[in-house]
Amino acid sequence: MGTGRWAVRDGRWRRVASQVGRSVTVWAVSTVTMLVLAGVLPDFQLQSADGDSATSIAMTAALGAGAFGLLSALVWPLLVRLLLLVPALVLGLLVFFLNGSLLIVALRLVPSGDSEAAPETAVIVAAVMSAVASATGAALAVRDDDAYRRRLYRLADRRRRALPPGPSSPGTVFVQLDGVGHDVLLAAVGKDLMPTVARWLGEGAQDPAGLGRPARPTHRLTPWRTDWSSQTGASQLGILHGSNQDVPAFRWYEKAGREVMVCNRPANAAELQRRAIDRTGDGGLLAADGASRGNLFSGGAGEQALVLSIATRRRGRENRSRAGYFAYFSDPANAVRTALSFVAEVGREIGQSTRTRARKVRPRVSRGGLYPFVRAFATVVERDVVVAAVMGDMLAGRTAVYADLVAYDEVAHHSGPGSRDAEKVLARLDRSLALIENVAEHAPRPYRIVVLSDHGQSPGETFRSRYGLGLGDLVRAGSGLAVSRRARRTHSGAEARAAVRAALRRPVEEGGEQRRPSRRSEPIVLASGNLGLVSFPDVPHRMTREEIDARHPALLTTLANHPGVGFLLVRSEEHGGLVLGAYGAEIPLGRLDEDPGPLKVFGPGAADAVRRTHSFPNAADIMVNSAYDPAEGGEVLAFEEQIGSHGGLGGAQGKPFLLSPLAFSVPVGDGEDLVGAEHVHRVLRRWLRESNGPQVPLAAEPEERAA
Repeated sequence: MGTGRWAVRDGRWRRVASQVGRSVTVWAVSTVTMLVLAGVLPDFQLQSADGDSATSIAMTAALGAGAFGLLSALVWPLLVRLLLLVPALVLGLLVFFLNGSLLIVALRLVPSGDSEAAPETAVIVAAVMSAVASATGAALAVRDDDAYRRRLYRLADRRRRALPPGPSSPGTVFVQLDGVGHDVLLAAVGKDLMPTVARWLGEGAQDPAGLGRPARPTHRLTPWRTDWSSQTGASQLGILHGSNQDVPAFRWYEKAGREVMVCNRPANAAELQRRAIDRTGDGGLLAADGASRGNLFSGGAGEQALVLSIATRRRGRENRSRAGYFAYFSDPANAVRTALSFVAEVGREIGQSTRTRARKVRPRVSRGGLYPFVRAFATVVERDVVVAAVMGDMLAGRTAVYADLVAYDEVAHHSGPGSRDAEKVLARLDRSLALIENVAEHAPRPYRIVVLSDHGQSPGETFRSRYGLGLGDLVRAGSGLAVSRRARRTHSGAEARAAVRAALRRPVEEGGEQRRPSRRSEPIVLASGNLGLVSFPDVPHRMTREEIDARHPALLTTLANHPGVGFLLVRSEEHGGLVLGAYGAEIPLGRLDEDPGPLKVFGPGAADAVRRTHSFPNAADIMVNSAYDPAEGGEVLAFEEQIGSHGGLGGAQGKPFLLSPLAFSVPVGDGEDLVGAEHVHRVLRRWLRESNGPQVPLAAEPEERAA
């Protein structure tokens, strides 16, 4: 026993000595950094006007660096706690000014009193010193597992103080890789871009014994099929709340309220969430001790960060997002590192888009304006804050966490789903998964990590670039209305823009979309990827095919016979629902199983998806799906300015994935398909109940009973 006690004490002293050694090294590097900056920046000095000896200047730098380090460690967490109600992006900018203020205070504490820095210079010096100190500390701790473990335990202790001991049952973390299709994930694993996922699947990794055999898989990969509306709004609403009924697209016109609904408009997201809760009678997937991070909807979680459906609420205790923002911004080096990465990502995007234009790569879309900043937010800021929030949730022992990482979806819209730009994003997302996996080892309860996507993306040039006119122009021409020569574009990058809005808590509207259009005879044409919706606002009900023909005899024929259109869905007085295609094809919905007509090329499940959407009260007067060519790489033609799109039927956009631990029951039985976001919700609910242990009866939930 005595030997064991001495061994423990010896181990503790070694850890203390190691920590002291790293701290001294970081302090020395910070001192040298301050000396270098004092020599480079004219408004930053460490000596009096009469000049001091080199020893005096070095002592001033050492004391200043030490004081700055102590203030950053002791005062900074208190400042962040006082600023928890500040929106994330504002806090990120405020970090620099507060960091500079701490440096000025540190210099004032130096006994010589000769050091000074202009306020704007102090901001620069503090940022550089924080970044250098963070990089040095990380480099020293790379091979020190004990240091990493202690750092995680310190984060955990902050959250455990006010919480009872965590349960022994496993928690579950759901990570949504927005827009990553099943086939894209497999291709990335095959190219060794995602080694963490490959190891989970038992591919490309060796077993611990080093016998040359592949490691045993810990997860299974299951494809699933989206609804007709293959986009985040419909998919995530169904996954988190169990119902995406009456969500026909990303944008649609509701005649009853005379309003254009948009899934990433905060007020509309809140309304869709309310409708889903009313329909299911259940708060959501995360209602029991859950956390929602970076999502359009809350899932009923009590802890939320960057959630769009609460972005318009008055800020208060329930939406402070303490676990997310405090865990991230309590270390000023985090903000500095993220800011530097943000700037680097903006430069990377500008360079990549410039090369694309210089090489005349086709297809391509405009990537100017604010897009480089939107991309940098999605691939850097949103990723860092959301991953930090998930880490905090796990260390706090929460039961269920659902987080959305939108980086790939944003880049694939503009660079293409299979582009090198998008592949680099996948590699960085894999590193985020590895970090989450590492944190799980130090959490107060075991965790099971589920990775899934809400939809895929299909490649292809835009409808406008191929035919010289947009869908709106085609509808106007078929209606006998004048066609404007001015090209009008719809916004893309909807998920990333939604995350920006949630961070700013500002209901920013998308340009060119009237929220409440006036009643007029001209049709409203909206686009959701390669799905188009045509509505006539002056008619209070959903128009029939006969009514449309009476008003605009050439419209349906013009649309159905256009080479860029795959099929139309309209309501018919005679047949109920009717699918129209080229060369006069007219297939009633009831006969699609016998004769799929223009739907045949879209594969299995297309008829069911169309029938379901036809039952929605808010289905448009004319639902338009673009053409799809499986022989040409599965290309579709987006009605938006995107070369990687999703929202309708056709190709990889409708085939996302579900990567689940083998400890869970299989999602579906042999020979069955996992179809629709609501079905995915029921599977995830089942897994959460399984994690509660065998003592909890696996009773059917309200959504499952309704299904």
